[in-house]
Amino acid sequence: MKIQTKFSMIAMAAMLMMQGCGAKQENYDRLLDPNKLITLEIWTYYNGTQKAAFDGLVTEFNETVGAEKGIVVEAYSQGNVNDLIQEVEESAEKKVGAGEIPDIFAAYADTAYKVDKLGLVASIDQYMTEEELASYRDEYMSEGRIGEDGSLKIFPIAKSTELMMLNKTDWDRFAEAAGASLDELNTLEGVTKVAREYYEWTDSLTPQPNDGKAFFGRDAMANYMIIGSRQLGKEIFAVEGDQVTLNLDREIFKKLWDNYYIPYIRGYFTAQGRFRSDDAKTGDLIALVGSSSGAAYFPKEVAVSDVESYPIESVLAAAPMFADGDKIAVQQGAGMVVSRSDAAHEYASVVFLKWFTEEDRNIEFSLASGYLPVKKAANDFETIKKVMDSHEELASAEMIDVVEVAEKQLNEVELYTTKAFEGGNDARSLLDTSMQDLAKADREQVKAKLAQGLSLDEAAAEFETEAYFDAWFTSLTQQMQEIVKK
Repeated sequence: MKIQTKFSMIAMAAMLMMQGCGAKQENYDRLLDPNKLITLEIWTYYNGTQKAAFDGLVTEFNETVGAEKGIVVEAYSQGNVNDLIQEVEESAEKKVGAGEIPDIFAAYADTAYKVDKLGLVASIDQYMTEEELASYRDEYMSEGRIGEDGSLKIFPIAKSTELMMLNKTDWDRFAEAAGASLDELNTLEGVTKVAREYYEWTDSLTPQPNDGKAFFGRDAMANYMIIGSRQLGKEIFAVEGDQVTLNLDREIFKKLWDNYYIPYIRGYFTAQGRFRSDDAKTGDLIALVGSSSGAAYFPKEVAVSDVESYPIESVLAAAPMFADGDKIAVQQGAGMVVSRSDAAHEYASVVFLKWFTEEDRNIEFSLASGYLPVKKAANDFETIKKVMDSHEELASAEMIDVVEVAEKQLNEVELYTTKAFEGGNDARSLLDTSMQDLAKADREQVKAKLAQGLSLDEAAAEFETEAYFDAWFTSLTQQMQEIVKK
């Protein structure tokens, strides 16, 4: 009897909880009235095909669910990511000339954290059921939980990771001559080794000494340092609540240095254009690591000059990792933040975001924009392929390759992104520029020495000492400590 009574009580509690969830949803639905329109303003950083895909879905929502429930969505691009960050922060801080903060804005964790500190971010959990929350990938939801209460403040709508992209046409010529293998590009050490061989091989093709070509480049130096350090066992920014512990390990950073700075000053790596895909298009490199969201735009030809070019084939692969490190890849892509206002506007915002991330629709947006879907059920290549098959305009060979390789990587490695903290944007910016700027400047000095007749070893010697590395590492540590202490 006791067991039966206990079971009955549990069952009744479960039923009440289910009724409570349904009642909560029903109560919020009552805030919406098709005869009393709620207008939502959204700020994004989308441009080009991404903006077109997003705007198309906004129009679809307004004509269907929005019309039924009395919600009108108006989307505005603020330029690039940095432009958006500036606009949002100035609005949040009520700077002179800044507009009102929008109902929804795209943001990475650090920006959301900063705005949340001002009390301007709504908690999304209250407008969603447990089942709805559980339908999204756990790591994406974890990234969106910021602030002291750990509530969901960033709604995931599309994500990306990093991939290796390679000019296979020029690779094949090199590989046949030098005996190189694609398998060597699975590790960062292998990339460094192959890059030296490529430089030496291209150098041998002309009578001019030391005019070899760079092999490799990367778009996001902060990702390289944050993920590389994490692969090797240290989390650069360990965040607990509002406290951040800085972990800059000399041995790890020396390994990062040896596999980027050193090959860069020697000419094995490069970074000339705004993005490394620009360098691939001009033939200044043939391999790069960049966001999966841009992989479909890897060039299809190399422009030798203004009047001469040749077609190339490309190949995609998982991003290389340190040989003795853990299998960890970056998780990136801004989510959507709902501004704190009234329950009607907040709920209407969540209604749109839930609609936007329904499986098939989110897959459509992801394929059209180059991102990856955010729900568990949508992160399956066969499911994605079915949507592709029903939307021929999305089923390009390039996009199929991007999705297949990216999904495979996502399912085989641990995804990682830093947690938000005060000064996080500044800290990331420092990681983006510190090693890269020094490498660029020192490469110019090496080239000047080469022009004077020195060998490559002689020209690079003063920059390859332990003392030179330590000077840079000490400076980086001091600058980072100042940012974290603010």
